Amino acid sequence: MKKEKITYEEAMAEIERIIERMEANNVNIDNLSVDLSRATKLIELCREKLNKTEADVDKILNNVKNNK
Repeated sequence: MKKEKITYEEAMAEIERIIERMEANNVNIDNLSVDLSRATKLIELCREKLNKTEADVDKILNNVKNNK
């Protein structure tokens, strides 16, 4: 599956728009499963980005700690 090129901020903004539509009961029932699927994919993408960033930060901090 091809990875989507979208920033964390863009993904979060889209998730928020989907949630706002749902909370306002402004979701076409025919598109509900599409919106939920999209939100699920965006959440997974955000998790991956957060996990990668956390690993990168840990690596940098460990390098700094080991070089003291």
